[in-house]
Amino acid sequence: MSDPDSRTTSASQSPTSFEDLPLNAQLRAGIREMGYQTPTAIQQSAIPDAVLGRDLIGTAQTGTGKTAAFLLPILERLMSRPRGRIYALVLTPTRELALQAEGFLHQLGRHTGLRGAAVFGGVAMGPQEHALRGGAEIIIATPGRLLDHMQRGNVDFRALEILVLDEADRMLDMGFLPDVRRIHDQLPRTRQTMLFSATMPPEVVRLSRDFLHEPRMVHVAAETVAAVGVSHLAVPAPSTQKTALLCRLLEDETMTSTLVFVRTKRRADRLVRDLRRAGVAAGVIHGNKSQNQRILALEGFRSGNHRVLVATDIAARGIDVEGVSHVVNYDVPHEPEVYVHRVGRTARAQRRGDSITLVAPEEEQDLARVERLLGEKIPRAPMPGWDYTSPPQPPVLVPNPPGVRPDRRPFGRGGQAGRSGDHRRNQRPQRDHSRGGGERRSYRRAQGSRY
Repeated sequence: MSDPDSRTTSASQSPTSFEDLPLNAQLRAGIREMGYQTPTAIQQSAIPDAVLGRDLIGTAQTGTGKTAAFLLPILERLMSRPRGRIYALVLTPTRELALQAEGFLHQLGRHTGLRGAAVFGGVAMGPQEHALRGGAEIIIATPGRLLDHMQRGNVDFRALEILVLDEADRMLDMGFLPDVRRIHDQLPRTRQTMLFSATMPPEVVRLSRDFLHEPRMVHVAAETVAAVGVSHLAVPAPSTQKTALLCRLLEDETMTSTLVFVRTKRRADRLVRDLRRAGVAAGVIHGNKSQNQRILALEGFRSGNHRVLVATDIAARGIDVEGVSHVVNYDVPHEPEVYVHRVGRTARAQRRGDSITLVAPEEEQDLARVERLLGEKIPRAPMPGWDYTSPPQPPVLVPNPPGVRPDRRPFGRGGQAGRSGDHRRNQRPQRDHSRGGGERRSYRRAQGSRY
C-alpha cells in the first residue's frame, strides 16, 4: 500500500447539509425520517470519497457517526444492483455493534429495497443461512460466526464489491485478527475496502497496509476526543463506599437513563444485584450473557423499564440508546481511551449528557491519564453531606421494582444451581454443610457486602 492521501477534518469545520452530499432522494428521505439534518465531521468528509468507490481510512471517536459514514455510501453504490447476491460485507467485533448497524441500515435504506442481515454467534444459524444464501445484499457480521458459515459453504462472496472493517482497533484488542485475515483471503481482490476505527495503533496501520489500496484518510481532529456536549464530574468514593454512593446519586430524579460502567463481569453482576436490592430497576449486559439476555436488557433500558444499565467495557461500543442522560464510571478505566468510549454513549446526535466518575484514592493516577487525554481537568465534588469516615452501609432491602425479576444466583452446587436466594435474605443465615464456609457466604449475601 502506498502512503495514504491524508486529509485532517476538524470538528469545527462548517457543516453542510445532507442535501449537499452525493446521495439520492431515497436515502435523503430515510435520513429525514430519522431526524438527521446536519452530517457529522466524519460523515461530511468520508461520504463523497466512499461513494466514488475509493478505499478509505476513517478515524473518529465513538459517537461521531461512523456507522452512517459507511452505510450511506454502501446503499448509494448498490441501489442499481440486481437483488439476491451479497455485494457488501461489514465486519464488526461484537453482536451489539452488528445489531446496531443492522438497525441503522434498515432505517436509512427503508426506501431503497436493499436488504441487510446481521450474522453473529449465540443464536440459531438457520435464519442467518437464509440471509447468506440470497436473502440479503448487505451482511453485517462478527468474524467468528461468519467463518462458521463460510466453512459450511453457506456464503458466496463472488459478487462482493465492498468490505468494511468497523471498530478495527477493538477487533484487534479482542483477538480477531487471525479470523479477519482468514475471511479476507477468501474475498475478491478487486473491491472497495473501508476501515473505520476510534484509534490507530500500529497493528491497525499494518492491517490497513495489507487490506487497502491507496486509501484516502479522513481523520476527525483531536479536539473532538470526547463527545461534544458532555459535562464531566469526579466524585471521591472509597472503593468500599461506591455502591452506597451510587445509590445516593440515583436519588437525583434527573438521572432518568443511566449507564454504569464497571471493569469486570463479576462486578457487574454483583452491582446490579445490590442496586435491585436497593429498589433501583437495573439491567446488566456483559460478555457472559446470552444473546437473548442482552437483547432483553437493552430493550428494557430503551423502554424505560430499566432506569439503570450496568455494562462492562466490552459492551461500551455496542450500546446505542437515544436519550441516555448520564454515564457513571463506577470504576475508572486503566486506559484513558476507554473513558472516551464510555462517555460517548451520552450526548449523542448533538444532545447533552453528563459523565460522573466515582474515583477511589488508588484510581487517581488513572483519572490523571484521562485528564491528559481530554486536555482539561475534571472538576471534583464530594457528595454533599456524605460521611466518608463511616463504614459503608448495605443497600436497603426493598421489594423488587415492577417488571424486575428477582436476582437469580447459583446457591450451592448440582441441583441447587439457578435457585433464587431472595427468599433467604431476611432469614437467619444457614450453614451449607456441603461446602466449607457456607455460613460466612450466606451472611455476606444477607448483608449485601462486596465479596
